[in-house]
Amino acid sequence: MQALKSLAVLGLLFATQVSAHGLWTEERRGNIEVIYGHGAEDNAFKAQKISGAWAYDAAGKMIPVTVERLPDHARLKPLKSPAVLAVALDNGMWSQTADKKWVNQGRSKVPGAIESTQTFKYSLAIDQPGATLPKLDQIKLLILPEVDPLTVGPGKLLPVRVLLDGKPAAGIKLIGDYRNAPGTLSTETDKDGRAQVLVRNEGLNVIAAQVEIPLKDNADVATRGLFSSLTFLGEPHHE
Repeated sequence: MQALKSLAVLGLLFATQVSAHGLWTEERRGNIEVIYGHGAEDNAFKAQKISGAWAYDAAGKMIPVTVERLPDHARLKPLKSPAVLAVALDNGMWSQTADKKWVNQGRSKVPGAIESTQTFKYSLAIDQPGATLPKLDQIKLLILPEVDPLTVGPGKLLPVRVLLDGKPAAGIKLIGDYRNAPGTLSTETDKDGRAQVLVRNEGLNVIAAQVEIPLKDNADVATRGLFSSLTFLGEPHHE
């Protein structure tokens, strides 16, 4: 019953398309594609909204990475195969008009706006076992694995810690399989920001979290919305 209540609250917070979409990366046809969607949806988006991308080798050393900005999405092109890959998207300021329509502007430019937010979306991918994670201060909502997620295996629990603006975040609800079951909550972080999430898939796992943070004295937006994902394969890929 409590889980259903939590799910209802989550649904109210993220009922709009502005906040409902997540961000993650997938390898498709040899390319690393940035996916913007909700569950199985893979939606077009403005590639210029990608605000940063970072790649690292297994030792945590940065690898140069470029963002290929295609007409309907973005593709990441690291100089060599990364062990760790992160990406950020700034979805901009959105305001809801009195007739319930959302426009991509701050409320100072939308007379009579009844809601307003600026949303940021982040993704962290662990692609090679034994990778050393670098500092990831650029990811403002971070799902940090506390063991190598590639060694856990499907059906086992992965311990994680959620950081909000670099600090442990309590009470953050985690979706264990955002790609296949985006409406199903798995667990919630404790007072130290820690939780254990069931690894559900042999293939790609996308664990997700999202929060809305009220802002004070901001002329354009009332809240800051954050989405973050952690992605990894449940089992090694075999030809």
